[in-house]
Amino acid sequence: MKPETLAIHASNLVKTATGDVTPPLNLSTTFFRGEDGGYPGGHMYSRVSNPNRSALENTVAKLEYGEDAAAFSSGNTCGLAVFQALKPGSHIIAPDDMYWGIKKQLLTIFNEHLEFDFIDQTDLNLIQRSIKPNTQLIWIETPSNPLLKITDIEEIAKIAKAKNIPLVCDSTFASPILQNPILLGADIVMHSSTKYLGGHSDILGGILVTAKKDELWEKIKNIQQTGGAVPSPFDCFLLTRSIKTLAYRMKGHSENGKIVADYLNGHPNVEAVFYPGLESHPQHEIAKKQMKDFSGMMSFLVKGNVETAHKVVNKVKLFAQATSLGGVESLIEHRYSVEGPDSKTPKNLLRISVGLEHIDDIIADLAQALG
Repeated sequence: MKPETLAIHASNLVKTATGDVTPPLNLSTTFFRGEDGGYPGGHMYSRVSNPNRSALENTVAKLEYGEDAAAFSSGNTCGLAVFQALKPGSHIIAPDDMYWGIKKQLLTIFNEHLEFDFIDQTDLNLIQRSIKPNTQLIWIETPSNPLLKITDIEEIAKIAKAKNIPLVCDSTFASPILQNPILLGADIVMHSSTKYLGGHSDILGGILVTAKKDELWEKIKNIQQTGGAVPSPFDCFLLTRSIKTLAYRMKGHSENGKIVADYLNGHPNVEAVFYPGLESHPQHEIAKKQMKDFSGMMSFLVKGNVETAHKVVNKVKLFAQATSLGGVESLIEHRYSVEGPDSKTPKNLLRISVGLEHIDDIIADLAQALG
């Protein structure tokens, strides 16, 4: 089935006596055992599994063409589970433009247990040179946050497979509708389901999908089930509900995103625009090769300094000045303020998540804010 169809029907796992077309919310934390001591309903305890979580995991696994999925209580917890599954002393190759929340995990939680290098992953030769005897993971993020760098998933997968190193791809900015890293050779794909999967800025979650159930995946699943950082049944119910419209929301985000990127690219008060859909983007051809479309995520540099950037975000009326992304409403944010003094993000950079409002209203708001 095509993604639009899978998104709607893959979560319909539960057949109830009342014949619900929409899978019901199942809040039970424990489930009946059979006379033989087994679990005829397929579930034992909600930390281990739940009908709503199974529906969510099945849906995203199918959308990403993977063998299995593991849902977590946040996107950050996905990263935590992957890093916890590595042996102490393992080396990780990570992107220099990495989402700050997961980068912070490496710098402040795993800094005494793991080794890591943050490098420019658009340079394939640099990736080759960065591999050490103890390298146990290559983590990529494409498009990246907040500079929208594009890394060549297929080429990096070849490098990783030649050295038998697992490759994990954070594909949050793309969603499973626009990019499928597993089909390009990645071993595991990650999404912060808070973002495009949820799509309404009201659910916190994360999910990992694996190409195959190998030893690393079994460790991650054990961390999920034994550690217990899982989403609630209600969060899973809301996510599967939201995913039913994901394909059509992504079409709208991408359509609006292209128009906004073109507008900003020609604005006299904008220094540069980072959007993979622009032909001027340095990795535009790679993006065209591995993405079906380019979403509504972009960043741009305001001409001026940090004060100029703050003036723009304080003048918007339709855009919400708030963190996060992927919701139906347009958001704008000064990323340096969020990431702190150690941030490598330019101080005049603004990141925007283009929503599903009418494009004329979006452009009008940016026009009056930019002057």
